Amino acid sequence: MATLLESKVYDDANLFYSTNLQKVDYSQFQVPWFYRSEFALSGTNSSHLLLKTHGITSRADIYVNGKLVADKNTQAGAYGGLTYDITSKVAEGNNVLLVRVYPTDYNRDLALGFVDWNPYPPDNGTGIWRDVEVAQTGPLRIEGPRVVTTLEGYVSVRVDVQNLEEQEVKGEVACTVHDPDGTTLATPRKEVVISGKATKKVSLEMTVKTPKIWWPAQWGSQPLYTVSCTASTPHGLSDTTPPTRFGIRTVTSHLSASNDTSFTINNHAFLVLGAGYTSDIFLRFSPTTLRAQLQYVLSMGLNTIRLEGKQEHPELYTLASELGVMVLAGWECCDKWEAWSFNDEGSGLLFTDPDYAIANISMRHEAALMQPHPAMLGFLVGSDFWPDDRATGIYVAALKARDWDTPIIASASQRGFPKLLGNGGMKMDGPYDWVPPSYWSSSQLGGAFGFGSELGAGVGTPTMSSLARFLSEGDREDLWRKPEKGLYHMSTNVSSFYTREIYNKALWARYGAPAGLQDYVLKAQMADYEAVRAQVEGFAARQSIGERPATGMVYWMLNNAWPALHWSLFDYYLHPAGAYFGARVGGRKEHVAYDVEEGEVYVINRSLGGKGKRSLDVEVEVLGLEGVVIAKEMLKADTEPNKSGKVGKVQGVDKIKGTALLRLVLKDGGDVLSRNVYWLSSKKDVLDWDNSTWYYTPVTKYADFTGFGAMAEANVVVTAEKGGKLRLENKSTVPAVFIQLNLVDTAGKDIVPVFWSDNYVTLWPGETQELDVQYEGAHSGVKIEVLGRNVKAQTVSLGGY
Repeated sequence: MATLLESKVYDDANLFYSTNLQKVDYSQFQVPWFYRSEFALSGTNSSHLLLKTHGITSRADIYVNGKLVADKNTQAGAYGGLTYDITSKVAEGNNVLLVRVYPTDYNRDLALGFVDWNPYPPDNGTGIWRDVEVAQTGPLRIEGPRVVTTLEGYVSVRVDVQNLEEQEVKGEVACTVHDPDGTTLATPRKEVVISGKATKKVSLEMTVKTPKIWWPAQWGSQPLYTVSCTASTPHGLSDTTPPTRFGIRTVTSHLSASNDTSFTINNHAFLVLGAGYTSDIFLRFSPTTLRAQLQYVLSMGLNTIRLEGKQEHPELYTLASELGVMVLAGWECCDKWEAWSFNDEGSGLLFTDPDYAIANISMRHEAALMQPHPAMLGFLVGSDFWPDDRATGIYVAALKARDWDTPIIASASQRGFPKLLGNGGMKMDGPYDWVPPSYWSSSQLGGAFGFGSELGAGVGTPTMSSLARFLSEGDREDLWRKPEKGLYHMSTNVSSFYTREIYNKALWARYGAPAGLQDYVLKAQMADYEAVRAQVEGFAARQSIGERPATGMVYWMLNNAWPALHWSLFDYYLHPAGAYFGARVGGRKEHVAYDVEEGEVYVINRSLGGKGKRSLDVEVEVLGLEGVVIAKEMLKADTEPNKSGKVGKVQGVDKIKGTALLRLVLKDGGDVLSRNVYWLSSKKDVLDWDNSTWYYTPVTKYADFTGFGAMAEANVVVTAEKGGKLRLENKSTVPAVFIQLNLVDTAGKDIVPVFWSDNYVTLWPGETQELDVQYEGAHSGVKIEVLGRNVKAQTVSLGGY
């Protein structure tokens, strides 16, 4: 499909529109496809020519100049990276590489699938999705390097050296290590003697006297060292590795008495606040898009992405290490990867001997690709189910053979575990569909305790402009006129997530029946905002509190594989909305939060070092929708790095009639560290825990925010200046609720990626707030579209940079 899109047989805009994807002729993908490339060679005398694969899904025959290099039983598995000696099959001058790729079957092949995340791609991901390379070497081939470090500055560079000749070869391995500033630190070298056709691991050690420590972005800088290695024989240079960057850091994990996994980075407890990343539905890769996605991760205050069987191109690990985003990788669920006899959900034909061999090759290739990158947090060898003992042994041996130096975890759930690895320490108890903010206060199921490997309230509603790009007018009408209808852009029609029924039932009950599509989308953004903020704050607030502190959570999900109506923190077009800004507020490094169920105020500190232990002030004010103050107080909050704590209960909540607003402002002297506004109801959401399913907990009574619909209009004046500075002033006697700001160009098209200091804000009467917005590229006539719950729509000219 990627090939057909690149060749303009299809185009994204049309293919993703409404139900057009299901109109594609699937029969064309039920036969093998051929990939053909010509390459020229010169000076090949006495050299070895190698062909390297890195990702062909799922099986292929490979030919060079009409001669078979490998068949589909050897080149198998989406991650089956192998190296073939093609010296005898090439010639001086022009050569032809032909790859015949067989249709992927998720029940039979160790492929790369999407489960219920979206409709299945028509081609099942079949094709060459990573580069195929041809390399020229002398008698010694060198692979790596991989790097193991300690905080004291010990650095061990490890490479595999293969003798491609029949007879013994003597030679030397030499590596050059450069400091992050580019200066040469060391050039360790070692003589080697390798038997014919044998491979030897070579380790070269050194000590960096004053090591520059690599940190996740929330804690510090990301200094990256560089190493490159060569293999030589008495006849000269034989092979070389490309420069590889690495960081000096340590990552460990431990299991608590409650079977909760906790990670540490550089000996400091690391609360994982992450989200699940997905590849593009057609496995297309864009470094530009990836950079924007990871920048969004950091902008939201998150620190980790999880790859559930979506191991990516090497650029992802490189960029994550540059930016300081941690990566929790692993295999996927619900298909051949978890075809074990004890998997009672059924996921493909059970493993046979060839499958174990493919799994071994896959693990070794992916481990080697990831290992040097300091962003790696760990590897999950299972997702919903743990691997059987034989596969576990294969995976662990493969990872250790590639010098894996971060945690190896049995699975992302606690349904069971292999003896070799023990309990994975992660829970997978949902939710995946809408739950109210009070859900996260619970000590049940997915509540904010322990490590939640994938969980979220099923939100991620795109904005009006994005919806128009992939939904027909009829599709958009269905969102609010037919709230129980199955929707093609949700999931497959046999999935539990094919409708927005659970979400919509809550929306109607809590915010009132929509008056139209725009009203529906506006209310959805409010629902998304409060749902995501509550989850992030719930885990952040409990990082050091209670019998079972929160140790991590992976929001389900970060992004979408195609334009979708749920499970994302920003949409397919990189447009951030309510879910994104809810996460951004909850993910602040120093933050004040309110637990709607407990009535407690929490102060969250996810920094490391900084100003250390100190006392802060929290301004608390409860305001009615008509602008009358219900309660006001000042709380004292003691804070220290990498800890959270309770501050006290909010007074006056019991005086609320209908709907009201709560504003919390965290101050360090005169400096505002965090400002946070909640909408509260005199009625509470009531959860029916006894009737919970694997994907949500029912609600028997709902909070009531219908009062927003009867509010007086607020007069908000937005003043914009060049350079992305904005000033919002509420000149009314009533609060201005949920003010949305959207950046567009002259044609009214969204400018993305876009980075706001804050958005979807609520202003008290007479309150002023200053914001800034950053974007890339030169745009003339840039405008800000302004909209709010009780704020009249307006457009303000921003100018340009």
